[in-house]
Amino acid sequence: MTPLPTEPAALLARARADDRVALARLLSYVERGGETAMAVAELAYRSDVPFSVGLTGAPGAGKSTLTDRLITEVRGGWPEAAAIPQVAVLAVDPTSPFSGGAILGDRVRMGQHTLDPTVFIRSMATRGHLGGLSLAVPDAIRLLGAAGLGVVIVETVGVGQMEVDIASAADTTVVVVTPGWGDAMQASKAGLLEVADVFVINKADRPGVREARRDLEQMLDLARPGAWRPEIVETTATGGEGVAELWRAVARHRDHLVGSGQLAVRRSDRVAQELRRVLLARTEVKVDELVAGEEFTSAVKALAAGELDPYQAAESLLAE
Repeated sequence: MTPLPTEPAALLARARADDRVALARLLSYVERGGETAMAVAELAYRSDVPFSVGLTGAPGAGKSTLTDRLITEVRGGWPEAAAIPQVAVLAVDPTSPFSGGAILGDRVRMGQHTLDPTVFIRSMATRGHLGGLSLAVPDAIRLLGAAGLGVVIVETVGVGQMEVDIASAADTTVVVVTPGWGDAMQASKAGLLEVADVFVINKADRPGVREARRDLEQMLDLARPGAWRPEIVETTATGGEGVAELWRAVARHRDHLVGSGQLAVRRSDRVAQELRRVLLARTEVKVDELVAGEEFTSAVKALAAGELDPYQAAESLLAE
């Protein structure tokens, strides 16, 4: 077996030739950050952007099982006459307190696709990011597209509230709820109206489905009307019921985005957010360097002596 290269360009060439080990190493570079991650991003951002679908929702809503069923639907058909794309799944898991990596709980529920050469599944750790979305995920989505995977499904970790960060990283956002999930007021507070393109009432074999749909419909009726009204789909992921209709709803939203020109607008907004994210990260590094310097120590002493207030001290340090 040919030894695996370490250079990002050589690894990407191998990944494009369906070398999953090379792709996994590139994703590890992205997660690790630093100069190597920047070299990977330089390659990834010059390639095609894959169609991305985000699944988000509260813990226990059945997102992982639903993702597993969606993979089968994507592989079974595509809304265009072109070749059926390969599929990637980014399962954003909680961070292990021991290794700092993903706990891998979500991947266990996608076991039937582990040996499928057309499907690539990767867990990524949240690394303490409260939005439920790893900061490396946008770069990872780009990398997967550069490696030739046409559809990327991002399934976010449940963090106790509906996480909304996925909306800035995916073309279509699917919000998963369950019967008895709560009323419309709670939904509005959770920010669902701002992020959902498709609603899924999963575990629809349980009581309370009619009430959950009513709450969602009322919430949508009160929302500001737009060109796209989020569809509501009922599924039972464990048995596969309704999953085909869910994928059709996602495909209809994709067609709407393409036909209205909103896909390009969304991706432009996403690039702006990604640039802002990088600027903040680079600025944080500069601030850490400043904090380690003598000027910062002097400013702290001046603050403690009452000679400066924090705002004056910050302005002085930034000016230097």
